[in-house]
Parts: sequence; structure tokens; C-alpha cells
Amino acid sequence: MLIEKLLLHVLIILAPVLIQTSLLENHRLGKSPVFIGVLHGIAAFMCLIFAYESFGLYWDFRYIPLVLSMLYGGRKAGVIVFLFILAARIIHGGDAIVFGFISAFLAGILPFLISNRFWTFPPRKRVTFAVLLGFWPALVMLGILLSFAFISGVPVSGNREMGIYVLIFGGIQVLGVGLAAQLSEWMIEKKLMREEIMKSEKLNTLGELAASIAHEVRNPLTVVKGFLQLMKKQVKGDHEEYLKIVLSELGRAEDIINDYLNFAKPELEKVEKINVKEVLSDVTVLLNAYALKEGVYLEADLREDGYLLSDRNKLKQAFVNIIKNAIEATPPQGSVTIHLEVTHTQVIITVTDTGKGMTKEQIARIGTLFFTTKDQGTGLGTSVSMRIIAAMGGLVHYSSIVNKGTVATISLPLNQEKLAKFDAKPANTYVNNQNA
Repeated sequence: MLIEKLLLHVLIILAPVLIQTSLLENHRLGKSPVFIGVLHGIAAFMCLIFAYESFGLYWDFRYIPLVLSMLYGGRKAGVIVFLFILAARIIHGGDAIVFGFISAFLAGILPFLISNRFWTFPPRKRVTFAVLLGFWPALVMLGILLSFAFISGVPVSGNREMGIYVLIFGGIQVLGVGLAAQLSEWMIEKKLMREEIMKSEKLNTLGELAASIAHEVRNPLTVVKGFLQLMKKQVKGDHEEYLKIVLSELGRAEDIINDYLNFAKPELEKVEKINVKEVLSDVTVLLNAYALKEGVYLEADLREDGYLLSDRNKLKQAFVNIIKNAIEATPPQGSVTIHLEVTHTQVIITVTDTGKGMTKEQIARIGTLFFTTKDQGTGLGTSVSMRIIAAMGGLVHYSSIVNKGTVATISLPLNQEKLAKFDAKPANTYVNNQNA
């Protein structure tokens, strides 16, 4: 009978997750801590209503929704579930009601204290973390069981039936927490995948549009620039200065058009063996004067050599954009630090600034065309940089704290087999869009 009741409880605690996944996936209610708390609170209430009573205690999984709501809904959701549990326990009554209040408080205090650390773990570790944390209420209930048995005079030593109950309860609880946590992670993964697909489709559409416009605009600009250069040889005086300004602005327009073309389809025109340390060193020297002008201290920690096959100029362009953004986001007297780390499989570059930082919403929009946190700018440079790194098989990740700073982490893969083949070739240059 105990097994049937506990398996019913597993279905009850899975119900809120299934409702969020199937019915409220795209609705804002699915993200509301209050609504999540109410859903899991009802589940906890139902677990206690359908509890199995034995040895003067209720055997149920009321605390699993409490743990899950704390982890996936936040502390506010957890407090709501806690109140539901207290209400259900008052309705149930019984001689052990005081022990029920004590166990509810003890079972909820640990998840409440460490719930903020939960999202610092990757998905697989989050499931493991949830299962391990699910053991805590079981330990609390075991302690309450022993305490109640001691006070009420129920023999524990040699009580085989009670031992079997404890083992069954613990095993099914692990199963329930694991299933619920895994289901929640699948829901999160599905949502992130859908957002990535939508973002990718939007970027591809914008890229095709940008490439089409840029290509059509660049042709007449080239003609105009050519005739102005011919005129410059014949014009003297003030008009010559005007022509210089016009040519300079035309050159800037060409750079913007090239950025749009790079955004649309970054091409690695000349792939060669490069040392990332040397490229970063060149970029640091190049931007050091700009950092000094802005009153920002630029520091580079480049101790290791990291070789990969890539387009030096494109990689340099990506580094310049990302580091320049960090400098511009940092107030005077602040600092920007560049760190290079080389592992067996990848090169990791971190750019850390002490700037104004960004919110989670702003971080989510990084790389989107026309999004920028600057007073003036289009966000095109960041978009182009991320596309270039992606074309090299790498990844750019941003983390930030408002008013404290931002960390941009660039990961580039090391392909030892390609490097070995490259070194064996007589000509050390690949051309026409070879990926590193």
C-alpha cells in the first residue's frame, strides 16, 4: 500500500512541471514565481491529503514540491509552497502536528539558503544537485520519525517493517526528484533551443538583406570614389581640403558596408597558422593609446602560445571590436584586463572590464543587429565579431554584473590534426574560406 501511495505522489509532483511544459510554455504565467509556487503548493497539499499513515506519522512527498519550487521558481515560490504545507498540516491535524511544523521548517531552510547557487551549475549538475538536495527532507523526516518514535514509545531497534518503509520512501523519493528535475531541464533546454533557432533565422534574414543592400550600394560608391580621386589631382586650394574630407567619409562608408557584408557571411579569406598570443599582443599595442585617451588602464596577461588555423586579419578585427567595447564601457580610472589561457582542446581569451555592466535582458540581446548599450552606435561591431568567431568554430560568452563590470569569454577550438596537416604542406597558406 505504501508503494502505491508514493507512486501516486510522484505523479502529483510531476503535474506542475507538465502543466508548465505543455500548457504554459509560451505564457508569462509559466515564469511567474507566484504561479509556480501555487502550482507546487497544490501538489504538496495533495501529497499530504493522500498521505499514507503508519507508526503515527504521515508518509508522503510533500517536501519535494518545496525543493523544486525553491530551485526552479525562486525563494518566493518556495515560501508559497511552505505556506500550503502548513495549511495542509493544520487541516490534517493529529498528535504529531508539532513535529510536522518542525519538519516543514527544517526541510525548507536548506533549499532556501542555497537556492541562489543552483543556477551557477550546468544542466546535468543541476539535476544531480536537485536529487542530492531532495535527500535533505528525507533525512529530516527520518530524524522526526526517530524523535516521535522515541517520545511515543514506538520500538525502533529491530523494527523490520519501519526499516523497509524508510528504504522504500528514500528510493522512490530519489526517483521522483530526479524525474521532476530532468523534466524541468528538458523544458528549459527546449525553450533555449527554440530561442536560438528564432534568433538564427532572424540573423540570417537580416544578413541576407544587409548583404544585398551593401552590395548594391558599394558599386556606385566605388565609381564616385574613383572620379573624386582623379579630381583630387587637378584641384588645388580649399577645394582640395573638401575633397579630402569627402574621400575620408566615403572610406568610412565603405568600412560600414564591409562590416555589413562580414555580418552577412564572414569569409576567412586567408587561413594561415597564427599564434593567438601575437595577435592579442598586436591588438593590445594598437588599443593602448585609445585606452589612455579614455583614462582606462589596459593590461594583458599573455603568457602562453596558442596556435590555430585562422584568418589573422578577421581574428584581429574581432578582438579589436570586443576589447574596444570593453574600454568604452569602462569609466575613467577603470581597467580592462585581457587574459589568455591555452588548454589541450581550445584557446580561451577573457576580456574583463570594470564598467557599468549589463542586465540579463541586455546580455541576452548581445549580438543582435542594431543593439548597443552605447549612447551612439549600431551594435554592428559586436555582431560582426561574434559571427567571425562563430565562423572559426568558436564561441563568445558574456557575463555581467550591473555597476561592477562585464566579462567576455572567447573560446576558439584547437585542431591538432589540421595543424599537423598544415605543417606538412609545402605552402603554409590555405585560401578561400577554410575553417580553423
